[in-house]
Amino acid sequence: MDVLNESVQVLKGIGSSKARMLSRLGINMIQDLIYYFPKGYKDKSIITRIKDAAPGGYFNVTGIVESRASESRSKRGLLITRFIVSDGTGSLAIVFYNNRFAKNMFKQGDKAVFSGRTSLINNMVSMECPEYEKSVGNNINTLRIVPEYGLTEGLSQKEIRKAVYGALELVDNKMEEVFPAEFRKRFKLSEINFSIRNIHFPDSLKSLEMAQRRLKFQEVFFFQSYLLRMRNRTAIGEEGIEFKAKEDAKAFESKLPYSLTSAQSRVLEEVLADMGKPSAMNRLIQGDVGSGKTVIAFLALLNCVKSGYQGVLMAPTEILAVQHFETIRDYISPGGENIKIELITGSMRSACKKEVLENIKEGKIDIIIGTHAVLSEGVDFNKLGLVITDEQHRFGVRQRAILQSKGSNPDMLVMSATPIPRTLSLVLYGDLDISVIDELPPNRKKIETYFISSDKRDRLYNFVKKLIGEGRQAYIVCPLVEESEKLELNSAKEYCENIKNSYFKEYNIGLVYGKMKNEEKDRAMLSFKNGKTQIIVSTTVIEVGINVPNATIMLIENAERFGLAQLHQLRGRVGRGEHQSYCILISDSNSEAVRDRLSFMTKTNDGFLIAKKDLETRGSGEILGTRQHGLEEFRLVDLSKDYDIIKASKEAIEYLYKDNGIKEAIYHKLVKYLNDEFDKIIEKIALN
Repeated sequence: MDVLNESVQVLKGIGSSKARMLSRLGINMIQDLIYYFPKGYKDKSIITRIKDAAPGGYFNVTGIVESRASESRSKRGLLITRFIVSDGTGSLAIVFYNNRFAKNMFKQGDKAVFSGRTSLINNMVSMECPEYEKSVGNNINTLRIVPEYGLTEGLSQKEIRKAVYGALELVDNKMEEVFPAEFRKRFKLSEINFSIRNIHFPDSLKSLEMAQRRLKFQEVFFFQSYLLRMRNRTAIGEEGIEFKAKEDAKAFESKLPYSLTSAQSRVLEEVLADMGKPSAMNRLIQGDVGSGKTVIAFLALLNCVKSGYQGVLMAPTEILAVQHFETIRDYISPGGENIKIELITGSMRSACKKEVLENIKEGKIDIIIGTHAVLSEGVDFNKLGLVITDEQHRFGVRQRAILQSKGSNPDMLVMSATPIPRTLSLVLYGDLDISVIDELPPNRKKIETYFISSDKRDRLYNFVKKLIGEGRQAYIVCPLVEESEKLELNSAKEYCENIKNSYFKEYNIGLVYGKMKNEEKDRAMLSFKNGKTQIIVSTTVIEVGINVPNATIMLIENAERFGLAQLHQLRGRVGRGEHQSYCILISDSNSEAVRDRLSFMTKTNDGFLIAKKDLETRGSGEILGTRQHGLEEFRLVDLSKDYDIIKASKEAIEYLYKDNGIKEAIYHKLVKYLNDEFDKIIEKIALN
């Protein structure tokens, strides 16, 4: 519809000034207005008789203006405008403050609807600064379920309602429906024009519920459809590689220095079963820090290599890539396997890198471990069969798709130590099978977690000294790198200097933060790993870091600044060895909500419970991170509550794509819409 792309200034009452205000809300075209959904509703459809409008309540009343408006000034100069309305059952004072237009808004005999909170002023029930509407045919501010919108300075609810109502009249049931009737019936979806009209100005609570379901479903369905396209796959279950070395991988288990947990064995079986199918594997492995994902990745790589293909594992940081390289190399060596493994990082010397790239291209290297460097041009594989990405939340979909495109539809294994609630998993990974390692190795001790205020700092530092005296090491995490005048938070740099010159003079203290050069960062972390540094002060860059079994205490300053899932990730840096480990959350916040969140951290080490709580308390926006996909944040869907709708959307994706049902003629309109929108997203990503 061309009208959807018209400027909002085609609407009556929207001049350049109002258009600028709307633009601050991201509203520039008619389409923006129509999809600017209410953040809540007030039911003003129930009219109360004035005699029943007791002080201290919120009411909707209709009445006739009985008196001319009077004006007076308070002792402080406040302009007070007052008049009386009656409905035959009683009278009510209507009061406005500092509104110089109020005196002339109503005259005697006018009939109007007023909505607001009542109070007792000078022994008379009064309604102060109510919303009002003179009784006419199309009431949009009263006598109905009324939408409440997010506002900006200079714009009132009445003005934005009028603009939205005008936009709906302009569109007037002409929006194109992309879901066929059969599809809507199958998934219980209302028609688009009905849904758009009733999401803004619902005819009833039932109509509002139907509209919300349709538009929430649409949000998730489109999101998942675009992710499918971004992963460079036209359909779920498309032809892939049938790996045939499952028994070799299973046999290697006996050569491992430890036995797999039952959870690891279950997940390994799921991965190897997927790899043995002729369709491409797309599987997500979730498991807390230390649950043993790397060994599963190695056995999958072994299955790949023994079947005659190359495998690649991509990690977000050089130090983590090196750690994976060393771990997998150690697995291979004692087993006497003739497997060639190589590391690719951005800091490799040119001559060395050139030789490695040639060997990869010629198929002389079986397993490649690397950072983003494996995405670059010139990294060509001879026969790529398996792509693994670790700490997947650090990679955008496009990056994973680039890596996957370097082979002929290789299997994809995605690993994450960031627990994701099932609703979020269904959204972000609607096309992936999900395996969960929900068990830690038996030798792992529970990390004791405490929440304290900063006045306990002396005792805390003495405890740290005691642990260091026993040969242990400590992490200290601060939310900022440099001091901010606006935020009274500990700066990592200043904090490091302070403790070096006071509490911990006798110890070697390292510093790590995001903007450091990679070489400096790696030097600091390796010094800590090798035990030369007793304490490392850091920002959240160590959220994904190296394995230091000797580090047994994690102090997190200004813990209220972090989400629960991030705190859990940070806590996972300790508790990796035989010694008891501790995580101390430090905060002086007086907020009850903050204190409740931090206290929750002390009660559980279950990452999935923590992620669920995080989603409930912070919402989906920050956690979802759709910016990395080039997609919009959800406007309606609440990932902590809308599981049923999200599940229905996943079923719809499978219904359409799994058996290529989307190719049927009735879906041509939907396919065209998705293609057009996908092109816009790709263009946006390219511009960024």
